[in-house]
Amino acid sequence: MTSNEAVTTEGTAASAPGLVERRSASRSSASPSSSAVSSSSLARWLGAVAREARPRQWPKNLLVFAAPLAGATMGRSDGALYAVIATVAFLCASVSVYYVNDIMDVERDRRHPVKCNRPIASGDLPVRDAIVIAVILAAIAIGSGFAIGAPVLSAVTGGYLLSSTFYSTRGKHIPYLEMALVASGFVLRVLAGAVATNVPPSPWFLAVCSLGALSVAVAKRYAELTSLGPEAVKHRPVTRFYQARFIRAAQAVIAAAMVATYVMWAAGEGDGARAWHIASAAPLALALARFGMLTGRRTVRPVEDMITRDGLMIACEVAWLALFIVGLYQ
Repeated sequence: MTSNEAVTTEGTAASAPGLVERRSASRSSASPSSSAVSSSSLARWLGAVAREARPRQWPKNLLVFAAPLAGATMGRSDGALYAVIATVAFLCASVSVYYVNDIMDVERDRRHPVKCNRPIASGDLPVRDAIVIAVILAAIAIGSGFAIGAPVLSAVTGGYLLSSTFYSTRGKHIPYLEMALVASGFVLRVLAGAVATNVPPSPWFLAVCSLGALSVAVAKRYAELTSLGPEAVKHRPVTRFYQARFIRAAQAVIAAAMVATYVMWAAGEGDGARAWHIASAAPLALALARFGMLTGRRTVRPVEDMITRDGLMIACEVAWLALFIVGLYQ
């Protein structure tokens, strides 16, 4: 070995520990950064999953308690537990439907002034992930009834999933039927609570629920027609078959029919409850009138927000609920 080679070898050997230390330090400093990026990505993904689930829509699943509330009984000794499980089942089913619907409508949603911000449409939640989540939630929803020995609950939940899937794939393009399919989702929630607790609802009560649900569905279409104008057909092709004046008139007729049906249901109640429930028709009528006024304004706000965020609307709803509950315990 020459003297130059010896010097080079010694220099390399001497510098090797320092080089290893620098590389090690580099790796250790990069690791937390990669971990931070991974955690940030996971947090964004979980946030997108939660937003796609539409938590603001979850309160509608409380309709599961409508039949037991109207009957002033939970039906069975553990009826409250069964009602909670039915609510969770429909929560999972409805979230699964939101996912499926947004997967099917992803291209239209991207052209919508508000819906373009939904996680699937904006790309925050990959379509592949959304499909997996939707399938898992649907399985939980249907399995809940079998898990508690209530197969009829699974049948109702499965019917909701089937009708909603039909709506997402084909039904939403069939005029008038598509509004009935939207309304049926509310009624099936009421039936789920009835079968879970063994509290059969009266035909009049089901009619009231059906008309109320149809009123919401019709209001949604009217809001789309008035807020989006000619652009509405691009986002929901079925609106080409609707005229705003006709939809508005239909909404008023349905509201009047709902109040009349409610009064007829109340008139058939027991002596103590009858007077209170007939009186509760007044705030119900005021709430429907206010709802009609709010949906008549040009806005892109969800119809559900008008029910839950307007002060006068909430006051009418609270007044109706107070009179209704008092009547139950007379």
